Amino acid sequence: MSSSSEPKIVVVLSGWPRISEVFALNELTALHEAGMLAAVLALKNGEDGPQHPATDRIGRLVEFVPAGDVRSQGEYVAGRAADTGAAAVHGYFAHQPAAVAAEAARRTGMPFGFSVHALDARKVSRTDLADRVRRAALVVSCNGDASGEVAAAGGRARLVRHGVDLAAFPATEPPGAEPVSLLAVGRCVEKKGFHVLLQALAQVDRPFRLALVGDGVLRGQLTAQVADLGLADRVTFAGRLTHRTLPAAYAAADIVVVPSIVDSAGDRDGLPNVVLEAMASGRPVIASDVSALPTAVRDGVTGVLVRPGDVRALRAAVRGLIDAPERRRALGVAGRQRVEADFDLERCTTHFITTLRRAYA
Repeated sequence: MSSSSEPKIVVVLSGWPRISEVFALNELTALHEAGMLAAVLALKNGEDGPQHPATDRIGRLVEFVPAGDVRSQGEYVAGRAADTGAAAVHGYFAHQPAAVAAEAARRTGMPFGFSVHALDARKVSRTDLADRVRRAALVVSCNGDASGEVAAAGGRARLVRHGVDLAAFPATEPPGAEPVSLLAVGRCVEKKGFHVLLQALAQVDRPFRLALVGDGVLRGQLTAQVADLGLADRVTFAGRLTHRTLPAAYAAADIVVVPSIVDSAGDRDGLPNVVLEAMASGRPVIASDVSALPTAVRDGVTGVLVRPGDVRALRAAVRGLIDAPERRRALGVAGRQRVEADFDLERCTTHFITTLRRAYA
């Protein structure tokens, strides 16, 4: 419920819009509905192409900060914060948005804070991150991996999980027919581990089909790999889908595979949207035991965890679930129960609002 007494907060984003950052859209929407969103300031343009259905609503509130260094962008944000009567500035990521929020706070004397997700913390030197953590009124992390980055910088983050819209991703009966339907969702980049998945599937001697949803710089390489491995008749590239069409993709799947790895630059996923969406949809998840994935996927309970980059282990996990439809069903039911208990979007965004309200009131 909105109120004129609520603290008004300027939120500084990195790029806008970005289809993979559904969590940002959810939390900005919650702040707006609570009457706490003074302004949304993006530091650069995001992505073209299809977007989340709710992007237009928040997009009307988004302003773009003129290009420049931290000082000039901080000066601009400080001006907008003063214009809107804001009580605080919150950088939505730990790198440039947090730096700009800190500079705006320095100029205005108002408090600032920032959120930490995954790669954003690793884009900042440990010294700079420690300095931001020390000066911030609030540091929010969305998973244990992000909290660990803050702790390593000498600080403490408040854990506020990202949630999933349980109504948008309902649990449905799996297809249960042959060939078994596999689904992988994400950008075609190294850390998603799709090349590892394709290597594993080339050795799976069971009937299956894979739909790979997403696009990115490695799409061409992955397409060539499919041809080289003789998988062209079993792998389909579906391109980008939005949240209007993603639920149908999960409903058409028997198993969702999340083969994330630590890439050659050290980047890795936090807790990808696909994990919670798949679990909400009642689908068993085969995922890498890396970063924050195990905080949702419990091995043998809601899915199967494998060592990241381990082709043999991934092959065995896929084959094992193909051969065990009743186990797939049990894992899917447990996954839905898990997200209902701990990752419900409304409860998670309420926690986010409460956390910011207490810090910035």
